[in-house]
Amino acid sequence: MSPNGIAAQVETVVRELAAAGRLTAGQLLVIGTSTSEVIGQHIGTSGTLETASAIFAGVEAVRQDIDFFPVYQCCEHLNRALVLERSALERYGLEEVAAVPVPKAGGSMAAYAYRHLDQACLVESVQAHAGIDIGDTFIGMHLRKVAVPVRPTIRTIGHAHVTMAVTRPKLIGGARAVYQLPVEESGSASTCE
Repeated sequence: MSPNGIAAQVETVVRELAAAGRLTAGQLLVIGTSTSEVIGQHIGTSGTLETASAIFAGVEAVRQDIDFFPVYQCCEHLNRALVLERSALERYGLEEVAAVPVPKAGGSMAAYAYRHLDQACLVESVQAHAGIDIGDTFIGMHLRKVAVPVRPTIRTIGHAHVTMAVTRPKLIGGARAVYQLPVEESGSASTCE
């Protein structure tokens, strides 16, 4: 698949995810990617910066419209640390860690993002509002609770399997719990025992 084809597919699925999760400006979108899987190779064996560039372009096309913070997951050699912009680190009060992702330790996608995001830095973890996983890299540890799967119309990018999720607040309580305000409040209060 051509780089333009990869970018177009990534843009499509990110737009679907943003719509499903009602993603807004300033929210975190975690992206896990195996560029090796995209080109039909085993994860972690044949990553390419050209493929990473195409994926990055697809994400950025959507970001221009929504202005979310993309957060790129590193590979296992950097313990799935994340590349993001310093403004996101500051907004969410995250703690920076010291490493520079390279293709063989961090992965091609993280290495590319580190060099192309504005004031890129690394953190150990985030609690993202939504996530996309291209190549079964397992992003769940970086999603807020509760994750809700989103089924993309495009199930593979190149040769890589695609999964996505949005998050929602936990529903707490029991049989007496209420999750939305009534259309018209009665003005009377009831007591809890």
